[in-house]
Amino acid sequence: MRSRLRDPRGDTWLAGGQTAMKFPSPHEVATIPGTEGWERMYPYQYQFVTDDPQRMAYEAQTFWFYDGLHYPEPIYPFDTIWDEAWFLALSQFNTRVFAVPPVYGVDHRIINGYVYIAPVPVTDPKVVEARVAAFMERAGYYYSNWDALESKWKKKMEKAIAELKAIEIPHLPELEDISVVTEGLGESKGFHLLQAYDELINLGIRCWQYHFEFLNLGYAAYVTFLNFVRGIFPNIPVQRVTQMISGIDVIMYQSDDELKKLARKAIELGVDAELGASEQWSQVESALRGSDGGREWLEALEAVRDPWFYISTGTGWYHHDRCWNDDMNVPLSGIVTYVRKIRDNVDIERPLAKVRAERDRITAEYRELIANEQDRQAFDQLLGTAKTVFPYVENHLFYVEHWFHSLFWNKVREVGKVMHEHGLIHDVEDIWYLKRSEIKDALWDLVTAWATGVKPRGVTTWPPEIEWRKGVMQKFREWRVPPAVGTPPEVIQEPFTIVLWGVTNDSIESWAEIQAQEDPESIDRLKGFPASPGVVEGRARVCRTVDEIRQLEEGEILVSPTTSPSWAPAFAKIAACVTDVGGVMSHAAIVCREYGLPAVVGTSYGTRIIRTGMRLRVDGATGVIDISRDDE
Repeated sequence: MRSRLRDPRGDTWLAGGQTAMKFPSPHEVATIPGTEGWERMYPYQYQFVTDDPQRMAYEAQTFWFYDGLHYPEPIYPFDTIWDEAWFLALSQFNTRVFAVPPVYGVDHRIINGYVYIAPVPVTDPKVVEARVAAFMERAGYYYSNWDALESKWKKKMEKAIAELKAIEIPHLPELEDISVVTEGLGESKGFHLLQAYDELINLGIRCWQYHFEFLNLGYAAYVTFLNFVRGIFPNIPVQRVTQMISGIDVIMYQSDDELKKLARKAIELGVDAELGASEQWSQVESALRGSDGGREWLEALEAVRDPWFYISTGTGWYHHDRCWNDDMNVPLSGIVTYVRKIRDNVDIERPLAKVRAERDRITAEYRELIANEQDRQAFDQLLGTAKTVFPYVENHLFYVEHWFHSLFWNKVREVGKVMHEHGLIHDVEDIWYLKRSEIKDALWDLVTAWATGVKPRGVTTWPPEIEWRKGVMQKFREWRVPPAVGTPPEVIQEPFTIVLWGVTNDSIESWAEIQAQEDPESIDRLKGFPASPGVVEGRARVCRTVDEIRQLEEGEILVSPTTSPSWAPAFAKIAACVTDVGGVMSHAAIVCREYGLPAVVGTSYGTRIIRTGMRLRVDGATGVIDISRDDE
């Protein structure tokens, strides 16, 4: 029997036909017992305050939602670097560079280790109006010169990646090399260590400046087209509009395409059996080296590993999202999947022709319904702009979150090795429990102690602090994260919130209803954002990591917090996709449309309520997921 969504406390949820959506006050969320003092793990500006009435009032009146799109688990102190980077970059380009009329930046907070965000709208219509002229001039320049500017952007990113590779993290010698004397260098390895760390951090922040140079404009072009089409056709489903810009090839698919090429080459050379003989790359590689065909295949592999295997096994936002080059078992699994499908005469290519035919059909049908030529011309122009800018929305992910981040994390590990050598941390991976400013302080402690020949104070300061933080992080993981806190707005209008995060009045109403249940896990119907059309029934497979992705079986429905480009081979197996977070322009939504798979995103509670083995009916056109527990 379907669980009815009501407030068990007896509060009135319906008033005048509207749901009174209630969420906790950000200032009343309790600290998890045993984590008191956790705030020192993060920058002070991320705290909800209790000692500033003006700031408290702003925070209480604002709607803050959990950014599970980027952070499906609590954030490590060092990993906060990317959140700080996009906090600055997105907001500055919106507010200070392009003057996006309806919205300033996006404000950030952390509660019990989880990132919450709140777009800052421009509430005064006169200010919106005043920003239009600057936006038209500045954004218009980028739209008019998009290809040339994007080409310049790629060169900037490739230069930043080359600079990152070139950074050397020095170790501290017992005695400096004699060349310091004979060449009159006048600098020590201690100074070079401090300098290298600063260069590493600054390069990471600069990379994220580039990240948002185009991204807001890419979304803005899509949102402008969406609003125009919905102005003419008020009842058109959002996903119909997204289908009009689908079927565009992007660089994010290249890594997966390389796996497919390697699968074909393995069959061609007759070494496909060796690939499937073990799940461990080391064993497979050893076997391949024993034959001419195997060695030729390994040469083909080596030719594409840089850059195409710098693809993160997760979103790339966490240090533990190792890339394929760090964990070759992951691409091996994908190659074997494709080998088996080719052997079974299954087409492993994305159905581009089918997707494009459907795109062109939908576009032509709606275009014909437009009443006047002026609107048709505007439709053509806005659609053309959206198609031009759309590839960047996906392509930047490869350059930044995958290629750059994968190299960056490993450079930080080199810093960790130096700290470990001198006893400041007990394990290289302990470095992630320190803020980047704390690491800089620790390095100063280290190099001054090295210079003077004494023991660094940090050898007794950091290890116990890190052990405490490890315990705190574990308690954070066990916490049930509220999807939102604060005061919901009467109407959510901020476009990026809708299309990227999938946060709408309907979605937050659904969150509030589920949150009010005494036993949310008894619910047998979920509502999310309709992301890719189609109806599928099948068995659920809940996956949170790349290791769990390998357990997917043919025809199952993938249920995950979010998806990663590294999971691309899984889309050749699954029947549909359900995610906790995301809107129609999230990665899961885009990929499912390109693969022609039904998808519902932004359910918020999908991975909490659905368990592996449950039978699901996923309707990608309505966003409804029906859950049956009979076959668990």
